[in-house]
Amino acid sequence: MILHRPVTLARALAVCGALLALGVLVLVWSLASGSDALSWADLPRLLLSPDDSTASEILHRLRLPRALAALSTGALLALSGALMQVLLRNPLADPYVLGLSGTAALGALLMLALGCSFLAVQAGAFVGALAAIAIVFLLARHDLGRLEATSSQDSTPRLLLTGVMLSSMAMAGVSLVLSLAPNEQLRGMLFWMMGDLSGADVPATVLLLPVLLLALLLPFGRDLNLLLRGPGPAQMLGVPVRRVRALIYLCASAAAATAVTVAGSVGFVGLVVPHALRLLLGNDQRLLLPASALTGAAFLLAADTLARTLADPLQLPVGVITALVGAPTFIVLLTRRGRA
Repeated sequence: MILHRPVTLARALAVCGALLALGVLVLVWSLASGSDALSWADLPRLLLSPDDSTASEILHRLRLPRALAALSTGALLALSGALMQVLLRNPLADPYVLGLSGTAALGALLMLALGCSFLAVQAGAFVGALAAIAIVFLLARHDLGRLEATSSQDSTPRLLLTGVMLSSMAMAGVSLVLSLAPNEQLRGMLFWMMGDLSGADVPATVLLLPVLLLALLLPFGRDLNLLLRGPGPAQMLGVPVRRVRALIYLCASAAAATAVTVAGSVGFVGLVVPHALRLLLGNDQRLLLPASALTGAAFLLAADTLARTLADPLQLPVGVITALVGAPTFIVLLTRRGRA
């Protein structure tokens, strides 16, 4: 892990302000882009005073709900990835490392195979993700944070192996569902597995979830920083390891489960964004967590805008765009880090 750099209030406000401005620019670009381009100058009027015009209908019924869903999903994925990297003390961890993606995909594909509605598909994904949370947490409960003050034992390998085995079992179930599904349903299933925000319209509680999670986690910023040193040293420095690790796991899982429910399996956001920001800003979680949420929101919104405009009138899965951008970016980051 990278050493902490001093984080002052002025620096944190400057970084978060710049990232917020970037997010606003991406949002304006996204709302204006599409088959029927909208003027940037007209956007404020259309947003504040909707009317019966075609432009207003396109903005409020199609683009704005999808853009808000992308912002929320990107923030949740990046925040979940940053938390998983703290929990596992591994900068290469991502939100799906503990089997959330596989079990959510299995739940969603079962609903699709049964011909259920979009809401039922989302419910199936959320139930699948919650099942992964419960199984991993229950299987690892005896080890999660159960340390003596002088012990260096770590339950991270147990958590990781449990998640890997759960993911393997879920993906076997996914393969079985895909092999038995009717041909006319396969395209929708594959789109969901690759990540898809078309038709996404999330409630206000989901849109506010990243803010609520940050408000819950930031008071524990010092504990999160100390936990990166290992559970034994953290406990000797006064960190309630069991409680903090449980909080991290539950918050990261809830964020990832909600994101998967809204957008399907979107990769690389939770891996690349926190890792890149860690290289740029240091590893102080009091800055890294809000910066990850803001950057993840802008990144996924930009990727979704490209997904629906590059091959217009066709729409690409947003997961394809995040992979095409994220994988080379991650390779470059690893190369530069190795040279450094």
